[in-house]
Amino acid sequence: RFEASERVFLCFGAVDYRATVYVNGKKLAQHTGGFASFGVEITSAVQPGENVLVVQAQDDTRGSGQPGGKQCPDYFSRACHYTRTTGIWQTVWLEFVPRAYIRDVRIVPDAVAGLVTFEAQLDGLRGGGEFAVKVSYNGAPVGETAVRASAYTAAQVRVGDPKLWMPGAPELYDVTYTLTAASGETDTVESYFGFRSSEIDGSSFRINGKKIFQRLVLDQGFYPDGIYTAPSDEALENDIKLSLAVGFNGARLHEKIFEERFLYHADRLGYIVWGEFPNWGLDPSYADSIYGILPEWVEELQRDFNHPAIVGWCPYNETWDQEGRKQFDGALALVYQVTKAFDPTRPCIDTSGNFHVATDIFCVHDYEQDPDIFKDHYDKLMTEGKLFDNHEKRQTYRGEATFVSEYGGIAWSQDESGWGYGNGPKTGEEFIDRFRRLTDALLDNREMFGLCYTQLTDVEQEQNGLYTYGRKPKFDPEIFRKILSRKAAIED
Repeated sequence: RFEASERVFLCFGAVDYRATVYVNGKKLAQHTGGFASFGVEITSAVQPGENVLVVQAQDDTRGSGQPGGKQCPDYFSRACHYTRTTGIWQTVWLEFVPRAYIRDVRIVPDAVAGLVTFEAQLDGLRGGGEFAVKVSYNGAPVGETAVRASAYTAAQVRVGDPKLWMPGAPELYDVTYTLTAASGETDTVESYFGFRSSEIDGSSFRINGKKIFQRLVLDQGFYPDGIYTAPSDEALENDIKLSLAVGFNGARLHEKIFEERFLYHADRLGYIVWGEFPNWGLDPSYADSIYGILPEWVEELQRDFNHPAIVGWCPYNETWDQEGRKQFDGALALVYQVTKAFDPTRPCIDTSGNFHVATDIFCVHDYEQDPDIFKDHYDKLMTEGKLFDNHEKRQTYRGEATFVSEYGGIAWSQDESGWGYGNGPKTGEEFIDRFRRLTDALLDNREMFGLCYTQLTDVEQEQNGLYTYGRKPKFDPEIFRKILSRKAAIED
């Protein structure tokens, strides 16, 4: 039941791919994009008693105009493409709000100035009102303000001696927003934020001014029982804990927009992540391919902007050349420019691995399995200023900050059908030695600000994870934690 003064919204975590929503036979909305969250106001269509809700989901994974991430275009899973997902794959819920309510708040913390700016979108106001903000830390009030409310309202709160959000030491502040309309109706929302800046400084990556070596792992967010859908909230949190246990301090959230609940756990556990987009399946050589990524990418930027765990954006991954190269480059450049315009506070990688067109960071992928050859590739960056790049005829390194954003992928198969990159080791000792030497080559490189190992867990037939698909460790996690946790050269 709901009061006549309330509005009702039907909210979807994600529906793959094109969702049309009907309530009691009335078409209310259509959303395109299989990964971003969206909400539909259904106030005009609901009625007392029983209601009929219909969601139609259309999905064309084989269509070159639709991004699908790592979902396989075939009927079966193969290589590094996995079982497809169609329809509702995240939580669905109802929200009841007053006629005038808080739709969204963008939080911009500035630790140097000790100032937090809250940019609020307020919906349904008639005759104005007041927007109040209260900030607390560990339950104690640290600042508050109240300003006149309009559709777009900015408020600022000064915080003395700001506590910083850092990897492994995630200081978070609680915040309460209250909108009081001229009619007397109120809407209250509770949230949180962290003081965290991220920036490129020469060849290093600084978080709140401190050089942080990014010990990342590739996390694809697939599960044996739910494919895209995690079996529980605890499972989302547990994946982060599994990563931390083997020594990683963050992840590339690869070819998928992860559930926002995952980001909440990352914020709370001090786990750094890169916000990425599932661009695979989308052919960027088509003139209108930009419409297959940009609207949903902006939805992701807006939804996830406030999460301190996100230290950077990466809208594309391995954008292989197709016909229409100028259109291809133009799409990459435009998405990069839109990202920087929407969020100038974080670095942006235009496309991980290849092909870089307009970017803050020049990263490469390298699955060389011989540690001596791998080390020689990147020692030249220190001695000659040259970055090893398999695609140097297509892209040009100009001295940007860099890291190897995919490496390893060492096969350790649980059965004969599994595979990884290159020739797999014959023994467990050989696996560990290869992992150590490949990783040491990057930790010891004073021109590298990070690494990203492929991958956290096996996914179906791709069995190169440090954990099985069922989240069981293949080796003692402490072995990898010791290898990864020593100080990197750039941290000195």
